[in-house]
Formats: sequence, C-alpha cells, structure tokens
Amino acid sequence: MERAAVIVEECRRSLAARGGMLDEIIGGVAQCDEWRHYPAGEVYDPASHAQYFYHVHPAAHQSVGEHGHFHTFLRAEGMPRGVMPLVLPEIGVAATRSAPQAAPLKRGGSDEVSHLIAIALDSRGQPVRLFTTNRWVTGETWYPAADVIRMLDRFTIAEAPPAPLLNRWLTALVQLFLPQISALLRERDRTVTEWRQRRRGDVFEDPRLEIASSIEIDIDAQLSFLDRVRATATAQPARRLPGLAEGWGEGQIG
Repeated sequence: MERAAVIVEECRRSLAARGGMLDEIIGGVAQCDEWRHYPAGEVYDPASHAQYFYHVHPAAHQSVGEHGHFHTFLRAEGMPRGVMPLVLPEIGVAATRSAPQAAPLKRGGSDEVSHLIAIALDSRGQPVRLFTTNRWVTGETWYPAADVIRMLDRFTIAEAPPAPLLNRWLTALVQLFLPQISALLRERDRTVTEWRQRRRGDVFEDPRLEIASSIEIDIDAQLSFLDRVRATATAQPARRLPGLAEGWGEGQIG
C-alpha cells in the first residue's frame, strides 16, 4: 500500500499537468458517449491478463455526484492456481441468459473472467466510490470472494499505449485500497447469499440486485491513514531481545 501511495501521488501530479483524469480516459474528446467503453477498445494486458474499461451511464441511472466508473477484470489465464468458479443448482454454467450491462470484450484464449471492483469518479475525475456488482451486470464468471481477493495482486497493467499513465495509476489505486476492496468482496458474497435465501430464485440474473456492496472513498484520507500508521510504527520503541541465557527456562512448558 505504501508503494502504491507513492505511485498514485506521482500519477495525480502528472495527470493534472496533462489536463486531468477524465481527459486522459476519453482521449481529449468533448464528452463521453453513454455506455461506450474508454479508452477506445478497452485496455488489456496480455502478460497479466488484467483488463479494464471506463464508461458513463445515462444521467437517469447514474449515482448522484458521479461522472462514470471503471470496471476492472482478471481473465482466466492470469488467475492463481486452484481458483474455481462457484456452481449453484440454478447455474450449472456461468453464462448469463440476459445481455450483460457492462461485459468486457473477449480477450485471451478463455471465456472465464472475474470482475474485481468498480471505481466511480466524480466530475473532477477523483475516485469517490468502490462497488461490486451482481453477475448479470458484467456477464462474469462468478468466483467466491476468497478467490477474487487472491486475484487482486494480479491486476497489473503495463505502462503501454493508449494510456500508460492511466494504467499505472489504476494498477496502484487497486493496491492502495486493498483492505476496502477485500471487505467489499466479502460483503458482496453475503448480500448474494442472503438475497438467494429470501427469494429462492436465480439471484445472479435478478435485475433487482445490481450493486452488491459499496463504500465511499477519498484518496487523501487513505494517504493520511497510511501516514498515521507509519508514524505510529516509527514511534514504537525497539524491543530489546533477551540474551541467550537471560530468562531461559522461565515460563517454559515442560
């Protein structure tokens, strides 16, 4: 998180000098087209198999104070060993019957893809919210939260065209907010489980459940938190280790 904090700060300064975050995302066009994926063609790293895009919902469906949001993914070739899709009686296969709202383009050799986290920006291009979605939103393959959390460290996008600075910033941002993202993924699973128990239907296809978990964020607050943690750790006096014979045998369990 500390390394990520340094990168996020560097990228923020560079992005501000280049015209701002939103200009970097949409490539200098006057405004975002609704539902269109930015940067054009999405961004996919063939080495890590991480993928992302940014899009804007129609105003009537956009959360108050938000401009648009990133959807971040990891495709099957980049996932850790041992992860397995969740299979429930109502979903023998992980393909959605309805058209996903925000499906990523097919990249790589496998169809399986996990949605990691969505990151909402305000009109200034500042991250203001993290959230998870139901499966029908992205058409993803559903992996349990514990497996998706293992995937987070593998979300790395090379600093390559069309948006090398944006790639670096987004990679670091996910690492900066790892604790919050992990908590949201666990809450996502609890929400889906409770919904399924109450309604007994195909929860993953239920349009009434779109956002499974959400939290407001502030980069400056997160950086301040890290500063306080660092200061506290620095202020702790070093513990003196006992000598080899000092206290030997005291409190030992025979």
